[in-house]
Amino acid sequence: MKIAVLGATGQTGQFLVSQALQQGHIVTAVVRNPAKLAAQHDNLKVVEANIFSPDSLKSHFRGVDVVVSCLGFPISFFYSVTGYTLSMSAVITAMQEARVNRLITMTSWYTDPNSGTQSSYLIRFLLLPMIRSILTNMFEMEQFLQSVDDINWTVVRPPGLKNLPSSALEVLSHEGYFVPDGSGRPMGSAMARGDVARFMLSLINSNAWVKRGVAIITK
Repeated sequence: MKIAVLGATGQTGQFLVSQALQQGHIVTAVVRNPAKLAAQHDNLKVVEANIFSPDSLKSHFRGVDVVVSCLGFPISFFYSVTGYTLSMSAVITAMQEARVNRLITMTSWYTDPNSGTQSSYLIRFLLLPMIRSILTNMFEMEQFLQSVDDINWTVVRPPGLKNLPSSALEVLSHEGYFVPDGSGRPMGSAMARGDVARFMLSLINSNAWVKRGVAIITK
């Protein structure tokens, strides 16, 4: 498959690019600063683009089978986070103009403001308020995707992330904003970035989660 990867220099993006190349895919890494991506491979092309500009993106999307986004934006305590919605608006426009209709993107558990009520005390009252500006903009991006008819999108929602490579652990999935245990409460709170990348790549040839959001965690 021909894959365009956004956020390829990020921690999860680097795992995804590496795994995609190992699987034999042809990868176009769309980055802001090519010097930050150390990987070299015959099937890897690194291109510079502005993720907020459809005109900057569309030439790099032409001919690809799928766009995979691992984009992330920093927490802001003083301003609203807008990077997720602004970049996704540009990505969707560029995909439409380049005639690419498959998108796999990443957000997080608990993007819905009401979804953290069953989480632990520390997560509910300490962590979620700290990262709410990011979760809010992720949720806005998810809502925007639901209004897009001509793109087969999938939103992958991992929990907390550990900077570890892919494992052999089973990935559990659930249509919702977290993966519940048998009692309906959220399961553990972190998984390896390499496992997130592995799950995202598994969706490239699958229609299992088209136009849906899926929460994941390793068993």
